[in-house]
Amino acid sequence: MLRNGPSPGIAPIHRPAFSEGGFSRGVLEIGSAAALSVNTTAYPTETTETMMTDLSYPIGKFHYEGSISEDQKQKLIDDISRVPMNLRAAVSGLSDAQLDTPYRPGGWTVRQVTHHVPDSHMNAYVRFKLGLTENEPTIKPYEQQLWAELADTKSTPIEVSLAMLDSLHDRWVRLLRSLNPEDWKRSFRHPELGLVGLEKNLALYSWHGRHHVAHITSLRERNGW
Repeated sequence: MLRNGPSPGIAPIHRPAFSEGGFSRGVLEIGSAAALSVNTTAYPTETTETMMTDLSYPIGKFHYEGSISEDQKQKLIDDISRVPMNLRAAVSGLSDAQLDTPYRPGGWTVRQVTHHVPDSHMNAYVRFKLGLTENEPTIKPYEQQLWAELADTKSTPIEVSLAMLDSLHDRWVRLLRSLNPEDWKRSFRHPELGLVGLEKNLALYSWHGRHHVAHITSLRERNGW
């Protein structure tokens, strides 16, 4: 979800090497790596910087190396289908104080992460539908960091977003399971990243759901919640 320049009247935001949603340019354009694997490089020493990287990417950064098999597609779709259940389990029983705890120093709160997932995935769902019905359409990026600061993200009960995610993924998974090999060859155009194939977007969102669930579950583990 890269920015396409600052919005009118809003000062540009400094972007670190990573972003909360995991969609920094460096992540998406990290050469070519395994479609179903993540970066698991071991760090020789545990500096503050490497500790922060671990907290930001508890399952590793997203990697993709190209065409994937039908079996791999089904595995990725299964991953996406499980996100609502896994996110609901990750936040189950948390108090308001725990929901308002950042998953890492300076990071989003658990509440913001929970609301971000359906925000991001509804954009992904629309991008799939645009890619399937138009010829390489140019999609509209959104300011995920600013969305996370809006009042609804900070104050809405998480059940609203959990229910939203249930319904969204029901529709999205039905769509994904209906696609044929020709459909998967289609793509959309990102203003900064260029052409993005639907297969790559599938792999990305398989990772994205697991990425954010792990932000919450790893926080709970560290804090003994």
